[in-house]
Amino acid sequence: MTNPVQNPDLQEDTDLPMDYLVSAERALETEMAGLSALRVALKDGLAVPFQKTCDLIQNIAGRVIVSGIGKSGHIGTKIAASLASTGTPAFFVHATEASHGDLGMITKDDVVLALSWSGETQELASLVAYTRRFKVPLIALTSRADSTLAKASDIVLKLPSVAEACPHGLAPTTSALVQLAIGDALTVAILEGRGFTVQDYKVFHPGGRLGASLKSAKDIMHGGEAMPLVPASTLMSEGILVMSQKSFGVLGVVDELNQLVGVITDGDLRRHVTTNLLEKTAGEIMTKSPKTVAPSALSASVLELLNSLKITTVFVVEDGRPQGIIHMHDLLRAGAA
Repeated sequence: MTNPVQNPDLQEDTDLPMDYLVSAERALETEMAGLSALRVALKDGLAVPFQKTCDLIQNIAGRVIVSGIGKSGHIGTKIAASLASTGTPAFFVHATEASHGDLGMITKDDVVLALSWSGETQELASLVAYTRRFKVPLIALTSRADSTLAKASDIVLKLPSVAEACPHGLAPTTSALVQLAIGDALTVAILEGRGFTVQDYKVFHPGGRLGASLKSAKDIMHGGEAMPLVPASTLMSEGILVMSQKSFGVLGVVDELNQLVGVITDGDLRRHVTTNLLEKTAGEIMTKSPKTVAPSALSASVLELLNSLKITTVFVVEDGRPQGIIHMHDLLRAGAA
């Protein structure tokens, strides 16, 4: 097999023409300026309508219907997905499709969030008219307070005028980012207002690695007789047998109140191999005050602990008493590692 022909126009990263990097840096600086302008607006004219929007969405009986066209439509899709995944029922309705039957998806209990940077998007006309006819609350996300969309809306989220990163000022770049950012800000403000928790988030994200990382320690731990536990007075001649039978590579040591007071690892055994190991008690060999996790700890946190301490096993403890044990292999099987 012959070697593929190398393209002489493709250069190593270190040889990239500097004008590309200068252009990229200018684009990022322009977009950062847009975000800064949005932050300033949130402390000024945008503050009241933003709070009204959050209150309205929190108290509706129906869903948030997000709509737009072009780049605003793409951003709107993401906003709807973010709201839905954090406990606020929402979905995206394409502005053009709304005129061809999708208006039937909208009920009087819903609220419509319409995105249009100019506020003059013709494709939104049917949707706007529908909300006015059936008294469906309408929120405009636009940069022009004097636009047709803004004048027809119940609440106007007036975004600051920003320079596009596109050198021609044509391709929606900074404007799209600002729309996305205000959508994220709404999502976060509303989820915090609802008291949306990690466990709530887990309900909407059961699949994939994200779902696995949201499992708690109690979901994946080994409990009951599976735990390698011995009293502190146990001779190591018996303790080593328990440690081998349970196959976790660790032995938990408890006191008379069944409180976990220490652990014995392979390393502890090696450190005492030259002494009368088998005649010593577990309490004499153990490492005191071991690191543990609570039953409610997320598997992602358990993984971080194991990695940071360079250990493979940890006990799950509640009120000082061992409830279970987790091995790195359990995290791998659950898909969290």
